Amino acid sequence: MTVLITGGLGFIGSAVVRRLLATTDEVVVNMDCSTYAASPESLGEWLSHPRHIHIHADICDTAAVAETFQRFAPARVMHLAAESHVDRSIDGPVQFIQTNIVGTQVLLEAARAHWMGLSGEAKANFRFHHVSTDEVFGSLGPNDPPFDEHTPYDPRSPYSASKAASDHLVRAWEHTYGLPAFVSNTTNNYGPWQFPEKLIPLVTLNALHGQPLPVYGNGMQVRDWIHVDDHAEALCLAFFHGTPGATYCLGPRQERANIDVVKAICRILDEKRPNAAGPRARLITYVKDRPGHDLRYAMDPSGAEKTLGWRAKYGFEDGLAATIQWYLDNEAWWGPIRARKYAGQRLGAAE
Repeated sequence: MTVLITGGLGFIGSAVVRRLLATTDEVVVNMDCSTYAASPESLGEWLSHPRHIHIHADICDTAAVAETFQRFAPARVMHLAAESHVDRSIDGPVQFIQTNIVGTQVLLEAARAHWMGLSGEAKANFRFHHVSTDEVFGSLGPNDPPFDEHTPYDPRSPYSASKAASDHLVRAWEHTYGLPAFVSNTTNNYGPWQFPEKLIPLVTLNALHGQPLPVYGNGMQVRDWIHVDDHAEALCLAFFHGTPGATYCLGPRQERANIDVVKAICRILDEKRPNAAGPRARLITYVKDRPGHDLRYAMDPSGAEKTLGWRAKYGFEDGLAATIQWYLDNEAWWGPIRARKYAGQRLGAAE
């Protein structure tokens, strides 16, 4: 069977591609236009594997997307390609609208044309899996119950608004045209190969180099942190067992305030790489808060756990320590990225 993955050179996408190639016999067609955040290195030996085919194309390119469907006739599609950094969406929302909304519409139309041309078992088994974020649900108060499959949408940033729009498009194509599509929403991802503008790698590398650790506002914004390998496992289960029209909320029940995550990174680095200048927590610098910064995200994954038979395995402290060790061991990857100053000095939000 041939499957199509969009954004398979990104942080989450590459984890999915690695897992599919390692645990299934599927041929993986990986459509990725290799933006600043793409990392072919993240696929390692799988990049040149005979069951991995990289198509360098933009999901907004109608002709290229149609040609990919015609050439490879994928049995299923997982759509991960997206602009995802909240700060970048505040500075420049146009690209988020183009990629996340227009790109999703292009893919949906190509998938619908392909699906309508199928018959029998191939048509019955086709699926379009759209990967989204918890940020589409807005912001929770300190004592509010976590988001679940029934939470109304209330996006607050250009990024989350563009993802909410794409979610609505997927559901509209499923309801109106019968396209067998479904959506999964998840929490903040972390782990190896995450681009160094996001919170955990940015703080880790700044702290390692004795640079300021900028924390928005009072640092009490709460996020629910899932290891990327746990997320990739859940995505692959949904990919093959998901029900058209369904929503899968994926999370680990591991809420942490941003300031606590930053302090934990400092403690772990102090243990792994003691610094003569003193504890790295001295580098924490509180900066002006991000415009419209959401207070809290949290996910209730009980529905997905029941229907998919999945549960997150990584505890946050162990996963964070392993992630920091990975960055310590892989300067050859992140060093050139830091040198190109992609990371900047601002904290990221969800992946």
